[in-house]
Amino acid sequence: MKLEPLENCSPCPVEYAVNAIGGKWKILILYHLLNKNTVRFNELQKLLSTVTHRTLTRQLRELEEGGLVHRVAYAEMPPRVEYSLTDKGNSLSPILLQLQDWGLQHM
Repeated sequence: MKLEPLENCSPCPVEYAVNAIGGKWKILILYHLLNKNTVRFNELQKLLSTVTHRTLTRQLRELEEGGLVHRVAYAEMPPRVEYSLTDKGNSLSPILLQLQDWGLQHM
């Protein structure tokens, strides 16, 4: 595989990808959604034990705006919100699984 020099990229695809999934929490959110299909907000917060409510909300909104995560809010009491990966989000599964494999090999 040949890498394109970044100065020839306009817009740069690597920059686009990093902006879409960059940061500690987004990748972990995507990984947990990949493993569980549909996850409620509180369950995600428990899986990511050190993330704050505000940060998780912001990261989920950014992933939703980027078309990677689908959000469904149910009109119930108490309110229930579920998150799942979109087709675009699922297309990241090979990358997330490679990250998992790399982590297992180097832990």
